[in-house]
This record gives sequence, C-alpha cells and structure tokens, in this order.
Amino acid sequence: MPMSAFDQSHAIGISAASTPPQSRLLDPGFNLTLRPMRYAQFYDMYRDAIRNTWTVEEVDFSLDVNDLRNKFGPAERHLIERLVAFFATGDSIVANNLVLNLYKHINAPEARMYLSRQLYEEALHVQFYLTLLDTYLPEPEARAKAFDAIEKIPAIRHKAEFCFKWMDSIDKLDRIETREQRRQFLLNLICFAACIEGLFFFAAFAYVYYLRSRGLLHGLAAGTNWVFRDESGHMAFAFEVIRVAREEEPDLFDESLKADIAQMLDEAIACEQLFAEDVLSGGVAGLSLKDMRQYLEYVADQRLAQLGMAKRYHARNPFAFMDLQDVQELTNFFERRVSSYQVAVEGEVTFDAAF
Repeated sequence: MPMSAFDQSHAIGISAASTPPQSRLLDPGFNLTLRPMRYAQFYDMYRDAIRNTWTVEEVDFSLDVNDLRNKFGPAERHLIERLVAFFATGDSIVANNLVLNLYKHINAPEARMYLSRQLYEEALHVQFYLTLLDTYLPEPEARAKAFDAIEKIPAIRHKAEFCFKWMDSIDKLDRIETREQRRQFLLNLICFAACIEGLFFFAAFAYVYYLRSRGLLHGLAAGTNWVFRDESGHMAFAFEVIRVAREEEPDLFDESLKADIAQMLDEAIACEQLFAEDVLSGGVAGLSLKDMRQYLEYVADQRLAQLGMAKRYHARNPFAFMDLQDVQELTNFFERRVSSYQVAVEGEVTFDAAF
C-alpha cells in the first residue's frame, strides 16, 4: 500500500519502539517516538513546569491601585507605564517565535511537549500583563498607546526591531537542512534565551523589585515572582537545547558564531540602555543610568557563562536590593497560600545563579 503524504513527509522521524532514534536534535523531520526516550531531560522539564501552575486571578492588585494614586510621583508613574507597555509587547513576540520558529525545528517529541507547555505560560503572561494594563492605566488613551507600544514608543520599537532582526532569519524556513540554517536557528534561540527573556525581561524585573524594595506595588511583585519562575524554566530549556546541539554538532559553535553572539549582546545592551533612558527620564531616586548599564553587563556575562563562553564585560551587580529576593519558596504578600515551586535545575534558580 503506498504511503500517504503525511507518512512520507514524517517517516524520517519514526522508528521502531526498540530502536532509539539516531537523528540529531536539529535534524529535519518530525520524530514521534517517546519510548525509548532519548532526551529525558526535556520531559523532566515539562513535568516540572506543570508543577509551577498559577493563575492571574491569584494576584491581588488592590493595594497597587492605592500606591499608584497616592504614592507615585510623575517619574515613577512614567516608569510603570513604560514597563507594562513593554511587558504587553514582549511576551507576544516570544509566543510568536515559539510557534513559527522553534516548535517545528527542535526534533524531539519530549522537547515539543515542553514547548507546548511554554506556549501556555506565555499566554498566561500576556493575560497577566493585560490585567496590569487594565488596572494601572484607566485612561483609554494611555491604554491604547501601551497596546500599540511598538508603533507609539520609540524605545520599545527599537527593542522589537532588534528581536525581528535576529529571529526572523528562519521565519520562512520549513526545514533546517544546511549548516548555515542550523547556525541561523542557534542564533534565533540564543537571541530568545540570552537577550529577550534573559536580558530584556530580567532588566524589567529589576525595576519591579526596586519598587518592591520601597514597599510599592506588591501585587505586581507577587505576580512577577511567578513569571520569573516561568522565565527561568524557559531559559533553562533553551540553554539545554543549545548545549545538546553543540554536543551533537560541535562545528556549529565556531568563532564566527561566537562573534555574532558577542555582537548580539552588545546590541541588546544598547537597546535596553535606550529603554532605560526613557524609563528613567523623569529621574527616579535610587536608580541611575550608570547602574543600569552595569547591571545589564553583569547579566550579559551570566548569559555568556551559560553558553560556555568567557565573560565579556566583567561587571558586578550594582543593585543590592536584588540580593534580597528569595525565589526558592515564595509566599504571596496577602498570605493566601505558599507557592512552593520545583524546577528542573534545582539550586540554580536563585537570583545570583540566574543572573
């Protein structure tokens, strides 16, 4: 009996249950074999992510509204408006990249299980930030501007253009078959893990935790704790995919790729520094552009270490308030429940390790 078109196009990934698939993680195809499991670490990450489940309805913003009305000056209000506008834009970019560029090219069913869960988490984050916008920006004009941040806010548009520059190179690829296409895929994944989730979002978290250190916006900080846990898992998964691909195909990680990664991080820091100039334009006591630049370089060095590369900036963390954060076991600020999370890389999701 002749094979169907589906069978023909996906047969490369299907093997007998008793024979482990011999393809590499980035080989084209659609491997469906979960037993025997070749990349069990991705399945473990999927199971751990399930245990991280939370909902937006658990976050209480009632105290935040009072803070915004009575405790915020113009500079702090501008900071938070820019922050929620970026949040609303950033996770949508991440979710689109998951669907269009990552899911179809990481050829392991257990990895696709994790990516499916991650897509749910990105949708949850979008819901969280949508709720933030509706709560924090009651004026329709301000809310509309935040939703259209890519067009209306130059510093956010600049970050979006950076994302598209480094990620869109594989947008039209249905299969990654050549060495150059694999290299482009790795750059996409590194941009996603090291720059977007690993730098842009972590810089945004620093603003949130700075406000928390001043006793402000506890609802936002409580929800950010949970988002932070999700993002730590997302990065751990992406860096593990990169590690496995590098182990299976060492020649991909050549000096040219490393040079591109260095350029990418330089550009990401410049983008985030431009955003900081906007965010802090009113002057926020306790935050300076110099310290933010140093912090970004410190975070970037941590990302290079996760890629097995040497530090580039040799910066130290200038924000002492970040050392006060404990993400191993988080109790929300209204004592409704304790949220104990178990993540795949236990002991490596403290702030020091993550940054």
